[in-house]
Amino acid sequence: MQNRSIRAWAWVHKWTSLVCTLFLLMLCLTGLPLIFHDEIDLLTEGAPQFRLPGVGSSSDAAGLRPLDDMLARALAERPGEVPVFMAFDNDQPSMTVTTAPRPDSPASDMTILQLDRSTGEIFAAESDGEGVMHFILQLHTDMFLGLPGMLFLGAMGLLFAAAVVSGVVLYVPFTRKLPFGTLRYSRSTRAKWLDYHNLLGVVTVAWVLVVGLTGTIHTLADPINQAWQRSELGEMTRAYAGREALPPARYGSLDVAMARAREALPGNNPQFIAFPGGKFSSKHHYAVFFQGDTPLTERLLTPALIDAETGAFTDARPMPWYYKALSLSRPLHFGDYGGLPLKLLWAVLDVLTIVVLVTGLYLWLGKRRAPGPAPASSMPSPSARRAG
Repeated sequence: MQNRSIRAWAWVHKWTSLVCTLFLLMLCLTGLPLIFHDEIDLLTEGAPQFRLPGVGSSSDAAGLRPLDDMLARALAERPGEVPVFMAFDNDQPSMTVTTAPRPDSPASDMTILQLDRSTGEIFAAESDGEGVMHFILQLHTDMFLGLPGMLFLGAMGLLFAAAVVSGVVLYVPFTRKLPFGTLRYSRSTRAKWLDYHNLLGVVTVAWVLVVGLTGTIHTLADPINQAWQRSELGEMTRAYAGREALPPARYGSLDVAMARAREALPGNNPQFIAFPGGKFSSKHHYAVFFQGDTPLTERLLTPALIDAETGAFTDARPMPWYYKALSLSRPLHFGDYGGLPLKLLWAVLDVLTIVVLVTGLYLWLGKRRAPGPAPASSMPSPSARRAG
């Protein structure tokens, strides 16, 4: 590579790194506990003991209480509020009902109730936004700035990708005289940390690109959902255009709606129901979202729209490609599709990335204190994970 090209790549690496490194360090530090969010929630909140379906309960033939009954119990707990979501655990009779003052209320005004569908018991009720883990997630997702914060972190993700690619390009010419993995312990402290920085940066490059780019995709969740509402959802509910929003007092049976949805999409498992008026449904429909039954297809959702007043089936179609990309980005980003072993691997790679970031800052600050030329590869390379 010619010296002019090396200088150009070094300039790209330097400035993309300097702009985004501190933000990426924040994302790495907050992302580490989020990898184990399920385990932390279980440790801090405990696990309710659910009765097995059909064991000594006055439930329906399948051992589970009707959805209409569960909804009535939840709304009795939150008088004056309306349902927004109903979500299911297909491995046990646990379920949640989310309520709010209005169908389009912000998440901060919502309350999540956890219920046992085999007994009808309500185990817990908490506001969406409570707890340390929610604080960490909000900081990691948008820095408490909403959509502008998400888009800003998405821009940092793109700078991160440019910094990683430029760091890889610079790695070869600046280490061509050294065997791969060389750590020069006999040289200066700066040379030793430069070797650590370069080695760990190259070892983790594939992972950080995957995690960084999936995190960048996740920052576009709101625009992607709005695009789906305008296009796919608009086409599915074209016959309802111009009608007034359906008031909650006229909502029909959830059990009838679920039966119609299962007829339309047999062999799939329901993940959640979005009630009319929210951002995942129209103003007139129950949107029953189904997931597949394999580790991959369970992340891909297919909505079935059921007229919330009459119980008539309206339409069902797979989500478009851009929504599928969003759905697949989250498990890749947090490593929560392969159980605890994969989460542990994600955590180790996250820690190594933090080392890359810290050594990069150390090398850059050391260069500023010590006049004279320094290798371009000593500039910070934010091989860092990204989230949303």
